Amino acid sequence: PRHKCGNQKSCSQNYFAFKIVSGAANVVGPSICFDGTVLMSSVKNNIGRGLNIALVNGTSGQLLKADTFDMYSG
Repeated sequence: PRHKCGNQKSCSQNYFAFKIVSGAANVVGPSICFDGTVLMSSVKNNIGRGLNIALVNGTSGQLLKADTFDMYSG
């Protein structure tokens, strides 16, 4: 069976599934999946160098904001 975000097990009821994958230099970009929906990825073209952050409502699971913080350039 397929589980949300490609996880090995399903989450219990009233819990959200998530998966955060780090990138590999400038070859493979990072990705953030939440409850079966990819929030940030190179395919969506919304990732960047540094920290990639997604703010999600903990009750509804709704994405509030996604952004990057470049720690190299300040």
